[in-house]
Amino acid sequence: MKHADIPTRADDLFCYGLYTASHAVNRAYAPHLKALGLTYPQYITLTLLWEEDGRQVNTLAQKLGMETSTLTPLVKRLEAMGHVTRSKSALDGRAVEVRLTDAGKALSQQAPAVTACMIGHSGLSVAELEELQALLFKLRDGLQPR
Repeated sequence: MKHADIPTRADDLFCYGLYTASHAVNRAYAPHLKALGLTYPQYITLTLLWEEDGRQVNTLAQKLGMETSTLTPLVKRLEAMGHVTRSKSALDGRAVEVRLTDAGKALSQQAPAVTACMIGHSGLSVAELEELQALLFKLRDGLQPR
């Protein structure tokens, strides 16, 4: 790509679009998650556990694109709220496993309603959201260090 073809205006930069869209998503989720007593990062973490319970903290951190040092306080808050338990892995005593409690599992029943509201407010069809998701994952993977 020639330098003359490279966008310079904020509205033309994909990073600006992602940045502002990310904030809009967080704001849109906030009232739904507040009713559940959760923050957006807590909700996403629980979503991963609803898919596969008993994940190690380092595995969760990797899936979330976070450092374990950032995720650990979040998991501790979820534990204090009664949604998860943390314990040493039976296979690797250095690793910490996170498991859902009954209360944490019960929250999963609320997730479809939250998702339905978010889809409805997005202004996009399910097919468009699936296409967007595929493009976002392609972008994420393309930006990963090699």
